[in-house]
Amino acid sequence: MTTSSRDQPRLPPLTPDVLDDEQRALYDRITGGPRGVAPQGGVPLVGPDGQLSGPFGPMLLNPPIGDALQELGATLRYRGRLPDSARELVILCVAAHHGSDVEWRVHEPLALAAGVDPADVETVRAGGTPTRGAPADVAAARTALALMTHGDLEDDEFTAVREVIGPGGVFEVTALVGYYTLLSLQLRLFRRDTRDLG
Repeated sequence: MTTSSRDQPRLPPLTPDVLDDEQRALYDRITGGPRGVAPQGGVPLVGPDGQLSGPFGPMLLNPPIGDALQELGATLRYRGRLPDSARELVILCVAAHHGSDVEWRVHEPLALAAGVDPADVETVRAGGTPTRGAPADVAAARTALALMTHGDLEDDEFTAVREVIGPGGVFEVTALVGYYTLLSLQLRLFRRDTRDLG
């Protein structure tokens, strides 16, 4: 039987001095974009040695895909139409569902700053369904939880959330769930804990 350690990173250090030109261009787009100036919650974007934290380091392994992925993430975070509180609550639902400590550490302070009720944050942390927030927050979170637990919404559930956040909001929630699920899986696979980065 093979053993695995969750404490050992599975990537070589991707510091700026070892990056090729394509990787360095992507590094510069990530650090020079909105993530480089906007708050990142409880985790720095760049560690003391210059490595990108969390999910961004692995994106450098394949710059064409990494660039598309980071651009999707930037679009979801900075150009989506859901209220910030609804978006951040959805991300916390995904982080809790997948046990992604990194995503939780980044997005919990962002959720609280966006006005998510602290009781709802604790409910999500415990695996429950939030009920205290604004109707859009609750509808978005319920949609996310249904997608992760059942992979779908019943017709009456779909109608109920569509009335609150609209069809575009439902679409945005599915994109958030898909993107942050992907990041959570990559963080786990590559053992990307940020405690050594900042």
